[in-house]
Amino acid sequence: MLVRKRDGAAEPVDVNKIVRAVRRHAGGLPDVDAMRVATRTIGGLYDGATTAELDRLSIQTAAELIGEEPQYSRLAARLLGGYLDKEVRGQGIASFSQAIRLGHAEGLIGDGTAAFVAANARKLDDAVDAEGDRRFEYFGLRTVADRYLLRHPRTRLVIETPQYWLLRVACGLSRTPAEAIGFYRLMSSLAYLPSSPTLFNSGTAHTQMSSCFLVDSPRDELDSIYERYAQVAKLSKFAGGIGISWTRVRGRGALIRGTNGLSNGIVPFLRTLDASVAAVNQGGRRKGAACVYLEPWHPDIEDFLQLRDNTGEDARRTHNLNLANWIPDEFMRRVEADGDWSLVDPSDAPDLPDLWGEEFDEAYRVAEKKAVRTVKARDLYGRMMRTLAQTGNGWMTFKDASNRLSNQTGAPSNVVHLSNLCTEIVEVSSDGETAVCNLGSVNLAAHLTGGGIDWERLRATVRTAVVFLDRVIDINYYPSAEAAASNPRWRPVGLGVMGLQDVFFALRLPFDSPEARELSTRIAEDIYLTALETSAGLAEEAGPHPAYPQTRAAGGDLQPDLWGVEPTQTARWAALRERVAAHGLRNSLLVAIAPTATIASIAGCYECVEPQVSNVFKRETLSGEFLQINTYLVRELKDRGLWTEPIRAEIKRADGSVQGVAALPEDVRVLFRTAWELPQRALIDVAAARAPYVDQSQSLNLFMAAPTIGKLSSMYLYAWKSGLKTTYYLRSRPATRIQLATVSVKAEACDLENPESCEACQ
Repeated sequence: MLVRKRDGAAEPVDVNKIVRAVRRHAGGLPDVDAMRVATRTIGGLYDGATTAELDRLSIQTAAELIGEEPQYSRLAARLLGGYLDKEVRGQGIASFSQAIRLGHAEGLIGDGTAAFVAANARKLDDAVDAEGDRRFEYFGLRTVADRYLLRHPRTRLVIETPQYWLLRVACGLSRTPAEAIGFYRLMSSLAYLPSSPTLFNSGTAHTQMSSCFLVDSPRDELDSIYERYAQVAKLSKFAGGIGISWTRVRGRGALIRGTNGLSNGIVPFLRTLDASVAAVNQGGRRKGAACVYLEPWHPDIEDFLQLRDNTGEDARRTHNLNLANWIPDEFMRRVEADGDWSLVDPSDAPDLPDLWGEEFDEAYRVAEKKAVRTVKARDLYGRMMRTLAQTGNGWMTFKDASNRLSNQTGAPSNVVHLSNLCTEIVEVSSDGETAVCNLGSVNLAAHLTGGGIDWERLRATVRTAVVFLDRVIDINYYPSAEAAASNPRWRPVGLGVMGLQDVFFALRLPFDSPEARELSTRIAEDIYLTALETSAGLAEEAGPHPAYPQTRAAGGDLQPDLWGVEPTQTARWAALRERVAAHGLRNSLLVAIAPTATIASIAGCYECVEPQVSNVFKRETLSGEFLQINTYLVRELKDRGLWTEPIRAEIKRADGSVQGVAALPEDVRVLFRTAWELPQRALIDVAAARAPYVDQSQSLNLFMAAPTIGKLSSMYLYAWKSGLKTTYYLRSRPATRIQLATVSVKAEACDLENPESCEACQ
């Protein structure tokens, strides 16, 4: 059998040559069999295949063995890294600065970044870590190769290696080469990654790096509604994750003033909005997605919930809009009391969207006299639960907690009207201000030592992350004037975490144990405190953000104070308070826990603060599907001599659960429970315990294999009573079993039907 080289010459396939090539990448991977990879690769070749095809086949062969032995993930990643390096160098690119020069010539790299790199080429070229790609798992590097690396606009070949990509991101946000190199090294270590918009666009000719946009409801006027269509379309064009309220628009049957006509309600408008987002997304490389928020006193609330129904006529549904309920406490109290609930047209109570707490309660009771109709609160709540059970959508988010516990609502005129697409951003908005946030997440798994968390390293990571998240605000491209007005005034950022489940596995802490909850809270406190210290330092240098006098921090109240919680690091908090009193804060908000599905895959850790969904994963890439097994479980079973083919087969047959595997000890089965096997109260308790140190919110998914209205009602009532500001998807399992693997962890974004529709928070 012959294989064709790049120069067109043919040579016989040599199994020993392939073995040597595999072994070069297999250092430190004792359970990898290079001969097995080589022989299986040759078995899949055809006569006359190119060397590039041989390389791709060897990568795929290694990836197909991951489900049997996780070390093949590292091997496949290293082989892929070598393949990408060849592709880049085959275009005459031998250094980072040459890659930037070519990208700039082709219109991909921005002028500022090109000039910065040209002026510091030697230092930056020398900073590239040749071993950096060896830190990736296969699925992470495959994701980087398929979706993040810049490609030549005509040949579609990648023009940057993964390390060049990360250094390009760093250069796009840096003022000095030392800054760029330090930030690059942090990202290359996979200890921290910005969210996808920054990873896509930093250093490029289009610097839209913010993740989330919160658009207040249009006024009840056609001009205002059409303005919102245009605004959302523009944000969607640039892959923003959009939240938009629709509470001010009058309901179906309301009299249109100045005419004898009656309103058709909000549903036709939302279908038009859905079509607008779809039109913008059609054919786009990266797509935006939106979530519409509505308060439950709006008379169209039941029609609104039907927009995601998966039964009935397809024409009634929206496919590009997610739904969220923006719920005042008064509604939940009436659900508890089995009381009545009045549906009021916003044209009769125009002040309700801007009120919360006691002021809302009083105004709502007055507005009830003009009610369109009255329903039982529990009946409407049950309808919300049915939508969640059927679609996972119709998220429960809480208006009063989001306002009461927000640093930005220190002045009465500042109101939080909604959250974002993924429910972790809680910021004030208005007709003239679109709230904006840029995100990044700390990989907690990369901050482990033999004895637990490396606290000093974690603090160093947070300090660097806050500086560069703040830097985005000044460099960012803003798709709308309303966004450009808001972000520099408030300067909010959203620093989150990923890999909490990795920490619990590494330290052998069951997710629902008191020790796990305590550690999670301590991590949250340390991150928030360090972020505040860093923001205070930035304020000393550049001054507080312009809206600082309107914040609760200006009055001396920080997030733990709003929750009535006493922090543990009293000396550091006392010193911080003195600095804030003297200099203020550069950022109004600092912490938000986003979903991180994509960047967690890149970093090789579990998503955000979630428990694992299965011990068996079906990873999907452009190259195919690959089965993987929880590496922590594999390590545990290897240490106990239990990693055998019969046990592997039993875990696969059980859809990734170890609970019924009798050969495994009880402590192993307890530690490696999945999200479906954990009590959901524990997930809420862990989230509520860390919440006093999360000044925005958390994308909190909840899991129920077979949801019922009763179980869901109790669960979300408990979440509200726990003080949570927001929740996210309800995850349920299909009625039928999927052979070998239950859970697909394809880079999931924000739309169940279109899983790659939004990469904003990932």
